[in-house]
Amino acid sequence: MKESSPQFLWHDRSVAKKFRSAVSLHSHTQHSRELLDFIPRYSKKVPVLSQAVRTQQEKYQKHYGKPMDFRRAWWTPPVTARQAFDLEREQIERDLGLDAMVSLSDHDSIEAGTLLQVLRESNPIPVSVEWTVPYGESFFHIGVHNIPAQWAPQVMERLAAYTADPAETRLSDLFCLLHGFPSTLIVFNHPLWDEPGIGEGLHAAMVERFLGAYKEWIHALELNGLRSWKENRGVVQLAKRWKLPIISGGDRHACEPNALVNLTNAATFCEFVSEVRNDGQSKVLFMNQYNEPLRLRLMQN
Repeated sequence: MKESSPQFLWHDRSVAKKFRSAVSLHSHTQHSRELLDFIPRYSKKVPVLSQAVRTQQEKYQKHYGKPMDFRRAWWTPPVTARQAFDLEREQIERDLGLDAMVSLSDHDSIEAGTLLQVLRESNPIPVSVEWTVPYGESFFHIGVHNIPAQWAPQVMERLAAYTADPAETRLSDLFCLLHGFPSTLIVFNHPLWDEPGIGEGLHAAMVERFLGAYKEWIHALELNGLRSWKENRGVVQLAKRWKLPIISGGDRHACEPNALVNLTNAATFCEFVSEVRNDGQSKVLFMNQYNEPLRLRLMQN
């Protein structure tokens, strides 16, 4: 593996000139169902928003006679697959002057990539997914990029079946299946984010156990465009310890394009996957919007 430090566009505007392409990984479209259970946690950090949420909770309690359960509510991002693809492509072409590759990965859905297969036959758009993997008392998100289009429906059916009815004895077989596609990229998304709130210590222990069991099928650990620099820096250290490449993941949900991309001299997505999987080569670039206040960006997203 070739160790590589992330680059920051606001430090060096010329950093992209040595590369042919940029890759946008991990962003969402209207085909993602996003749970709203994060609202109480995030709103506590913003007094005005916190008061607005409490007001609505009180109204709901008064009207229905029971507390509002955010775990049963969901929303969908506002952009179509084509709009999301164009949003990511245009940022790369405009701000970096590079050829663009875009992999959209909705939660447990391959619809976006499947719909976009008709756009470019010479360099097909990847069929990808952010797969929810229940694990112990928690769950992890695994980015699966560039599933062979002809097998994607059957593969997604098996992944969804595991999410709905997890049994860890089957997990190795699924990772082995995905790894068996030579141009498919398997990424551990935002590994240090304790998304369900089980506690940082317990979450960290579960990450270690997960990597100990499945590292041979994990190709990279994600630095995430909507997570703090402190957390992303921790992922860099985690990747060094486990001798895995770091890779970008923007996690865009709204209209701000991904704040992280990968730089590469690959001409196709398959070539890019080979760089990461076979050579351990991955160059992550933080775009200018990552340098803006995170809370504001989270609220906008």
